[in-house]
Amino acid sequence: MNDNIMKNEFDKFSHIDDDGNAFMVDVADKEDTNRIATACGQIKMSRECYDAIMSGEVTKGDVLTTAQVAGISGVKKCHELIPMCHILLLSGVKISFEFIPKDCIIKAVCTVKCMGKTGVEMEALTGASITLLTIYDMCKAIDKRMVISDIHLMTKSGGKSGEFKFEQ
Repeated sequence: MNDNIMKNEFDKFSHIDDDGNAFMVDVADKEDTNRIATACGQIKMSRECYDAIMSGEVTKGDVLTTAQVAGISGVKKCHELIPMCHILLLSGVKISFEFIPKDCIIKAVCTVKCMGKTGVEMEALTGASITLLTIYDMCKAIDKRMVISDIHLMTKSGGKSGEFKFEQ
């Protein structure tokens, strides 16, 4: 492929330089703003599994509290998991659950906050994902057919791009 075509193609990507090398974007000149992002996802399971979680009868222990702690830990390690994520000084992480008993679904919602030069969307998405994976791990002896789905960014605020709200 022609080098000029390659360089023009690389101009489209913020994490690739003119020579095709990957790099982390320099955010030093960006303004510090209050950044908040919320992401969610869900896990669908059998009635037996859902009822065991809700009644606290899963033999591995308190599924929801363990999943919250794991999700928070995942948020804090996001920069270790996703190569171009910056290390952030987080000011808050909250993981909550919404329950849909009739469909045996647990929805995990992760909100991440910081004051900084780059957003926390990836941290929120990682937190929701790790929370759901932990639920799966703790309950797989009861139901290996659980399905994790619909992981997405719900809202974000702060930074140059401003507000975002997921509209279905």
